[in-house]
Amino acid sequence: MIQVVVEKVQTLITTLLGTRSDWRLTKPVIPRMPRVDYTWIGPVMAVFTIFIGWFAFTNTVGDGNAAFALFIGSVSIMMMTWSNLLSTRILPLEQIFGGVDRMYVWHRWFGALSVGAMWLHLEMVDDVKGIRGASKDIADAAEDLAETGSTLLYILVAISLLRWIPTRWWRLAHKLLVLPYAFSCWHFYTSTKPYANVSFWGSWFTGFMFLGLAAWLYRVLWRDMFRKGKLHTVSKIEVTGNVLTIELEPIGTELKYQLGQFAFLKVKVPGLREPHPFTIASSPDEQCLRFVIRDLGDWTHRLITSLAVGNRVVVEGAYGHLAPIPSHPVDQVVWVAGGVGITPFLGTSISRLPNSGPTPHLFYCVPSRQNAPAIEMLEAADREGRIHLHVHASDEKNRLQPDHIITALGGAQLQGAHIVMCGPESLVKSMKSGLRRHGARHMHVEGFDIRSGVGPDLSRHLDEIVRTQLRRFIPSK
Repeated sequence: MIQVVVEKVQTLITTLLGTRSDWRLTKPVIPRMPRVDYTWIGPVMAVFTIFIGWFAFTNTVGDGNAAFALFIGSVSIMMMTWSNLLSTRILPLEQIFGGVDRMYVWHRWFGALSVGAMWLHLEMVDDVKGIRGASKDIADAAEDLAETGSTLLYILVAISLLRWIPTRWWRLAHKLLVLPYAFSCWHFYTSTKPYANVSFWGSWFTGFMFLGLAAWLYRVLWRDMFRKGKLHTVSKIEVTGNVLTIELEPIGTELKYQLGQFAFLKVKVPGLREPHPFTIASSPDEQCLRFVIRDLGDWTHRLITSLAVGNRVVVEGAYGHLAPIPSHPVDQVVWVAGGVGITPFLGTSISRLPNSGPTPHLFYCVPSRQNAPAIEMLEAADREGRIHLHVHASDEKNRLQPDHIITALGGAQLQGAHIVMCGPESLVKSMKSGLRRHGARHMHVEGFDIRSGVGPDLSRHLDEIVRTQLRRFIPSK
């Protein structure tokens, strides 16, 4: 009996700890030199507006390192402001940050680093002499509110970062983050500083704080409650293993999109209303929208088990700048896809006309050829001369290596090749390092992960436990 209990405890601990890769953080993508383009504008602008604030506090008078204490407090607020701005997914920001996938990586890092900056501010701040932003009573009340908000911020950010948490709780925690942000803004405005609120620096910080609050209102109220997207109905469902393929027919105006883009889906079924991003696997020439979705968490598991033909789906988008076919002449077109990472290439494989530029070489990595999503569509496209299909199946001991790509291209180097990859991080990382040795310079990767974090993804298991317990106490009708 004791041995059984010990084994269960060990299994529980192992599950909670996961693997080393489960705790790996996704770093912000900084454009690589020497290529300088418009995608540098967003990160440089954000960093500049955050750290230029140092000059507002150089004349601070107070105990200890008061100037740095106030500055690091402003850094925390500015990072939270940019985190809110990036969550809006508006087109101008998407363009200057290089796509929604990169926007959300910066969004998460600004949010996480703002917590560290706030903690440092609270540890360092002391008596500061200068210009009051409000009366002493109001300033003291705002300071107490900010301290309460800091504790709330620690809790909510921890919930957001842990992949243990089911999606609906994660989304609620994200929405509630506006409370510590608003408390901090009010404290910052009313506190004693070396400048007046009506001065240049006062207007600078106040303007950004209003922008951050407006961004939250736009994202949570306007986009979620009023501008909901385009309505569709489910016309076809196909399940292969743990992969779901659905087709949606528009109700009213069709969604306009380009090859390689993705959209957010909100299914109008209880428990499935939270928006989730998926790459569009159809072609703009088709009447329907097609999505290929893998069972990866609590929401996708409920989608596969609960979705039915006739259900209505709200589609918001389209987003992304991944271009399977380049807009300029190239020597070769190479696609690398892993599992459901095939989705950005499906629409192009179907719609591309033979002999319209270099025929793309698609290297498709799957566990098994028989259960590979959309394999029949891709084989048909290969027979019609739209693509050159190379299937690498793990059960056939045929794992993709960089040399396979060079051999398929007839030994050609990759300096002038257009290379696009979408799939597991391990696959993309190994291919990028290997292909660089063969001359590859510019490789385009779609790696959007709107809900990222650390730790193993236990959301599905925790969701099932909660639902099971609720059914015990709430009888079904």
